[in-house]
Amino acid sequence: MAVAAAALVAGTGVVAPVAAEPAGAKPVSWKKCAPADLEGVPVTQRYLFRCATYPVPIDHDDPSKGTVGLAMMRREATNPDERIGSLFLNPGGPGGSGYNRPTTAADRFDPEVLERFDIIGFDPRGVNRSDPLRCFKSAKQAEDVLGRISSVPVTEEQIDTTLDAYQEYGESCEKNAGELLRHMSTKDVARDLDLMRQGVGDDKLNYVGFSYGTLLGATYVNLFPERSRAIVLDGNVDPALRTADGVQYDRERAQGFELALDGFLQRCAENPTKCAFAEGDPRAKFDEIRDRLREGPITMPDGTEITLDQFTDSTGSALYDPEKYRQLATDLQALHRQLHPKPGLVPELLTLLNVPTSLGRLDADSGYVDDSYFAVNCTDKPIPHDPERVADIAAEWEAESPTFGRSQAFSDVAGCSMWPKTNPDVHRGPWAHQAENPVLLFGNRFDPATQYEFSRRMEQQLGNARLVTVDAHGHCILGRSSCADTITTNYLVDLQVPQPGQTCQPDQQPFN
Repeated sequence: MAVAAAALVAGTGVVAPVAAEPAGAKPVSWKKCAPADLEGVPVTQRYLFRCATYPVPIDHDDPSKGTVGLAMMRREATNPDERIGSLFLNPGGPGGSGYNRPTTAADRFDPEVLERFDIIGFDPRGVNRSDPLRCFKSAKQAEDVLGRISSVPVTEEQIDTTLDAYQEYGESCEKNAGELLRHMSTKDVARDLDLMRQGVGDDKLNYVGFSYGTLLGATYVNLFPERSRAIVLDGNVDPALRTADGVQYDRERAQGFELALDGFLQRCAENPTKCAFAEGDPRAKFDEIRDRLREGPITMPDGTEITLDQFTDSTGSALYDPEKYRQLATDLQALHRQLHPKPGLVPELLTLLNVPTSLGRLDADSGYVDDSYFAVNCTDKPIPHDPERVADIAAEWEAESPTFGRSQAFSDVAGCSMWPKTNPDVHRGPWAHQAENPVLLFGNRFDPATQYEFSRRMEQQLGNARLVTVDAHGHCILGRSSCADTITTNYLVDLQVPQPGQTCQPDQQPFN
């Protein structure tokens, strides 16, 4: 039986109570990492890394159903004498692999964080190396179904084909995914995280979550407030709306992408010498390309056909990363010139907007990977099992969010409307946590995937939280703003909380 005791918090000189530990948690057994997992890490630093597979129950309330092996990686603190504890990372998704995030931690965090914390990456249950949840028997079967899904179906035939494929997807998951399918909620992952926290020997959790990882962090701090030390959430979801009304959440998510697109086009117009798409009216030109693609593909001079699916998916993807803005502008200008060719102009090849669109995790080297994205979202987000409504919802959203409304409706709303019923054990609140320390939040003004308003709501819902507003484009900010990175370091190391209303700038704005 775990016993509460007093412990010295390393590096702080403060005596803090140890929370009662969950029964059954075991120490992590660290081993040498496979060389392929440390690709890109200098040989002189590889001694810092260890890896493990950590078993957790498939069903935390019924351990007899078996276990999932969580893949973990640790980068040891480089100043062990001043070590504070471990820092767990989650990159988002859901379904994002966090296993090798310690290998790139220097790109996200100041040196002092790497000196004072072991950096822990992990693949959540059902993701990649952690017993991937699979709805199909093979990569071919997955491609046969997922390949028929259009991300922006416009015609009746495209809509029917897409919905039929989603139905097959759900049926295949019900048939093949097994017991794990019913235990993929964020609450399940938070309980896994608490076992890992104990497994690495930490009394309290230190955690940085990006995007969907902010929901995991918000869930953890509410389930285990007495075990939470420092929680940093970057690119926040609206946890209350996401877990109460998945349809409205995704509607507002589409609006966030539109706001980010507006920001990109505005920055372009303000920097005519550095943005290739600035000539004329960028907004009008963009809308012309999009509306033309609704009628059919645009054929480029090299014979490549660009579809509405490719255009929408690739534009949305580029909005995540401001470093891609210049190339996005160049590609958009090339597409517009194809609609209005001029003699003597040499055609330009596309770089970002010609990427084939795909759904799910189809890896070119290893084949079919997992189906964790829908498994998590269709568990957490309440979406009616009413596929007949999807086309009408898409048309309504397209009217208010003309670039991203339709694609957003034909993602989770369509997929989850035919997903198998899963475990209803989802944390849907309360969100006002009782942890001793405030949660630190970052929100970009032009974040496409988690619009700034979501970060404001996260602050309000958590109550004991502090939001830092960043005048930045792109999804999440740590590693791209020295201001935000310094605030994070001071918080993680010394539990220093910024003043209310704190703002930061990115290190570089688009087109500068």
